Amino acid sequence: MTDPIATTLAYHARTKHHLERYAKGPAGLDWDAQPAAFRHWIGAAKQALPRDVEMTGIAWPQLDQTRPPQDFSPASLGSMLRLCAGITAWKQYGPSRWSLRAHPSSGNLHPTETWLISAGVPGLADGLHHYQAFDHSLERRAWNDTAEPGETAIWLGYSSIAWREAWKYGERAFRYCQLDMGHVLAALTYAAALHGWSVRLVNLSPAETAARLGVDRAADFAGVEAEEAEVIVSLQPNQTGTKAQPPAWTHWAGQPILLDPKPMYDWPVIEEVALATRGGLPSDSLADASPAAQVKSQVVSLSETAASQVILQRRSAQAFDGVSVMPHAVFRRLLAAMLPGGSPVWRMWPHAPRVHPVLLVHRVEGIKPGLYALPRSEAALADLKQTMPDLFTWTPADIELPLFQLMAAKAERTARTLSCHQDIASHSAFAVMFIAEFDAPIQANPAAWRHLHWEAGMLGHCLTLEAEAAGWRGTGIGCFFDDAVHEVLGLEVGEENAHYQVVYHFAIGIPVDDARLTTLPAYA
Repeated sequence: MTDPIATTLAYHARTKHHLERYAKGPAGLDWDAQPAAFRHWIGAAKQALPRDVEMTGIAWPQLDQTRPPQDFSPASLGSMLRLCAGITAWKQYGPSRWSLRAHPSSGNLHPTETWLISAGVPGLADGLHHYQAFDHSLERRAWNDTAEPGETAIWLGYSSIAWREAWKYGERAFRYCQLDMGHVLAALTYAAALHGWSVRLVNLSPAETAARLGVDRAADFAGVEAEEAEVIVSLQPNQTGTKAQPPAWTHWAGQPILLDPKPMYDWPVIEEVALATRGGLPSDSLADASPAAQVKSQVVSLSETAASQVILQRRSAQAFDGVSVMPHAVFRRLLAAMLPGGSPVWRMWPHAPRVHPVLLVHRVEGIKPGLYALPRSEAALADLKQTMPDLFTWTPADIELPLFQLMAAKAERTARTLSCHQDIASHSAFAVMFIAEFDAPIQANPAAWRHLHWEAGMLGHCLTLEAEAAGWRGTGIGCFFDDAVHEVLGLEVGEENAHYQVVYHFAIGIPVDDARLTTLPAYA
């Protein structure tokens, strides 16, 4: 690789699905040979975490209110990890059994690994710990001889195992790893807010992030699937924590297990794009965006369900009923959560919005079926108006939210076709196509390709939790025909015209549950 920008754009272009063909993937799947769902670290000291969920009496609308922070402890951290990364249930059908987790994942494959770095927490050894969701424990991976002086501190780190997704999805898998990363970060912000904590991104170089998480130790990963460092965040009991960066490590322990002993394919473009998109975090902030990007909507949720219950009961819908009409108040709350200020997620990600929802509305009270846009900044509104075709009317569709009707039309068949012919997009109350400002951010920093997918995943997570709180359900749709979406929206098609690109689809509706499945507790 000589040109990271060219490599990144080429990867995105070659992994598009087209109406006449799909991106390169395996010719078939042997489900009996699926990679292990959990990575264990053999030889690492293990500490079980308390499994009780704290802060259970807070209703969903109160989640984002300021509250006294909980002390860092094994109990409070165990509670938070249950709500952002733990298992929420097991499903069983015949002899098959699989776990569900607090954040969704493409194909329920969960490529993201969670790490916890502790300093000065009573009852918890200092060091780098791998969070083991299977039994809700910590595997101590690294430590130093003596603790650094200073206040108690906690960091969360994340790495991706691309093979978990590539086993099923082939070359497109790295896209899904990054969308998952967005969901994971958003899930953390909700769980942290419930405990009175804030989340801050730690601005480390990719090499420093990998070193702090130990995923750069090639000898430890010899013969097993590699992990790609993503990001480290600081968990703070207030808005102005002082311990900015985690320490380097002196001592290491543990070996990662092999997840797939007989891989049948190899997708070298994933390693190429991973290398090309390593880089720093965004340098802008919301203060750099237009004033409209900082609107804090007063559209509040009416749900009285406990926030912890909403998080633990969240599921990805497998089918929708195709007839239910969404109340207008629920629709507005879902949209408001995606705007800066509408969710605790946007305090953790305080950057100018680069991803914008375009909606195919089917069945929403008081909203005519058709195509709508929700630009998340004034700059995006002006640019989208200029970029999209003149036939779009841009008629204001809400007195407060930046929602605009582009075209009135029945759109179920269009939604189904664009989402790889999946009924779930047409049977929903509405479907969303997340359109990213693409070429300019990537030309400035190829790592923006990851960040655009993170932002789309965060938006999807806001939708899935708000829908759950209101008695509806969401599902992410990673399979869509990229350039067909661009054609419908009047955007230029082709890798040399990448001003905007679609990066994610999502749908919201009333779920149809499969009565053949048995639900079992998360932890016995």
